[in-house]
Amino acid sequence: MIDLLNLEFMRNALLAALLVGASAPLVGVFLVQRGMSLVGDGMGHVALAGVGIGLLTSTSPVLTALVVVVLAAVAIELLRHLGRTGGDLALAVMFYGGLAAGVVIIAKAPSGSATNLQGYLFGALTTVSRGDLVQFAILAAVVLVTVLVLRERLFAVAQDEEYARASGLPVLATNILLAVLTGVTVVISMRVIGLLLISALMILPNATGQYLGRSFRGGLLWAVLVGTLTSVGGVVTSFYADTPSGATIVLLAIAVFVVSATLVTAWAAVRRRRHRTAEVHEHVHWEDCGHEVVLHGDHVDFLHDGHRHARHGDHWDEHDPDHTDPDHTELEGSHR
Repeated sequence: MIDLLNLEFMRNALLAALLVGASAPLVGVFLVQRGMSLVGDGMGHVALAGVGIGLLTSTSPVLTALVVVVLAAVAIELLRHLGRTGGDLALAVMFYGGLAAGVVIIAKAPSGSATNLQGYLFGALTTVSRGDLVQFAILAAVVLVTVLVLRERLFAVAQDEEYARASGLPVLATNILLAVLTGVTVVISMRVIGLLLISALMILPNATGQYLGRSFRGGLLWAVLVGTLTSVGGVVTSFYADTPSGATIVLLAIAVFVVSATLVTAWAAVRRRRHRTAEVHEHVHWEDCGHEVVLHGDHVDFLHDGHRHARHGDHWDEHDPDHTDPDHTELEGSHR
């Protein structure tokens, strides 16, 4: 088996995948909260026009794509703010205008550019150069530092713009910043996962994080972990399986999401089976009712006639007295 670390292009690709996997979920979590999960696709279409400009002018496609997506991000947020066109319409213009411009410009670029285009659209391991890696590292550091410093503001605006505006937060500036960060993330990711698939890496790890995490912070940490592992794992898999890196990463992220959702749902079903609503329970338990008390997680159960009863909202549930659970701990002196 070939040692990946002995190949320079694979070392570059793995480092780029690490940067992509860590930065994409950090931005994607706020897009999910705003209900704009597919905005990464729109930025990817616009970035295609920037790549075309770079290929046509024989300059760095990374830098030209960055300039184009930043300008588009600012324009879209200004249009939304001024209310002259709806967010969906503005996004559609960005989608189709960027895609059409990219196709036309690339058609006029020097011969061979169409071949390079495949790598930008779907990701290609061999296209990540040392120079690209340096640019990606700088951009990823900008994304990471910005999100860490301004995460509370980004969270507040993404959750409720009206409340954030009433609280004195600069909503427009924050939305523009998020749009720019999205564009930067797209540029970072285009060589590894491809412009047409980058949105998946922003959204899928966060969808998995929502299942595995119990809070916003926990979900985000899970999302970054899943994004990093699936990016690096997808690159390794694509090398040995001889498949496009971007598509392989996305399929791996989908597999992780499906497995996580299935396991969490199954575990929730198992926990629900531990609680059975008592069909008849006329006795009302209280502290001094005389029945033994058993600590069960964050509440107490009462032992009564061989049954374990617990209040849940406006009804009593019957818990399985034969079930052994480390969360079930008898209280000392609980028999009253």
